[in-house]
Amino acid sequence: MQEFMRFAIVGAGVISDFHAKAITQHPQAELVAISDIVLEKANKLADAYNVASVYSDYEQMLKREDIDVVCVCTPSGLHGEVVIAAAQAGKHILCEKPLEIKAGAMTEMLAAVNKHGVKMGCVFQRRVMEASLVARRAVQEGKLGKLVLGDAYLKYYRSPEYYRSAGWRGTWQFDGGGALMNQGVHGIDLIQWLMGDVQSVFAYSAPLLRDIEVEDTAVAVLKYKNGAFGVIQGTTSVYPAQETRFELHGEKGTIIFADSGIKKWSFLNSDEEMPIVQPRIDSSSNPTDISSDGHYILVDDLIEAIRNDRPPLISGEEARKSVDLILAIYESAQTGKEVVLL
Repeated sequence: MQEFMRFAIVGAGVISDFHAKAITQHPQAELVAISDIVLEKANKLADAYNVASVYSDYEQMLKREDIDVVCVCTPSGLHGEVVIAAAQAGKHILCEKPLEIKAGAMTEMLAAVNKHGVKMGCVFQRRVMEASLVARRAVQEGKLGKLVLGDAYLKYYRSPEYYRSAGWRGTWQFDGGGALMNQGVHGIDLIQWLMGDVQSVFAYSAPLLRDIEVEDTAVAVLKYKNGAFGVIQGTTSVYPAQETRFELHGEKGTIIFADSGIKKWSFLNSDEEMPIVQPRIDSSSNPTDISSDGHYILVDDLIEAIRNDRPPLISGEEARKSVDLILAIYESAQTGKEVVLL
């Protein structure tokens, strides 16, 4: 078995730096190539991490036999074509969130990954936060009893300059949505992971402040398949930004946690102490102010999944659930009707 797992990155925008840092810090990983349609961006990232090979055409890069894993860091609406090309080239994949922005594209991606027998892990680093893990364990152990409410409050701030910083931001074609599809998708993935799959949704969404095509503010009411209800609030319009917050309520207890840690840990007929967890670095205002720890964990997990021939921690099938829910929220907001998820 080879000592190093050799990685390449497609797309040298803001998020690519977190992938590059995680890869180069891992003792069993090596970053060998970077591709971006804007070669200057690829060169800048390559210089920062001492990578010798850069490409403006990722398909040329995929022809290399010394690449094992491809990190997909392109705009969201381009994830599908890169994932399919990587799978066809026999490369394993670590795909940034969201998996894609259209249901058909996600179906094609998953089919390609399965057909060509490669592994695809997806980046939802909130799932590996300590608070998330202890909350999920408590739910699975039945500490809350029958679940009643599961809410996610995802109140980010993004300035007008942020949306002007790249032509794809705030567009349906490449971003696929706004506050929910870009920023809120992490929290939407997490609340579903904690509470279970969603049965139906009714929602409002609109660009209330920013001059963009997509929403900067959205609210949705959920009905989970287990019978519980819930609320999602997602914005990039509130100032100042608020730390993300998750509230889980059941017949036997309540768990509330946020970026800064656990806020409520209370169960019926129990004096269990609140767990002390590591806080998450807040990124509600500045998308570059996040820790790369989550990316490192997911890089490590994918390496182990490849070597041990097991599913990655966050599979493509899991990753598409948050996008399917967001698409249902958009449909409800556009039609004014409750939308049932398949």
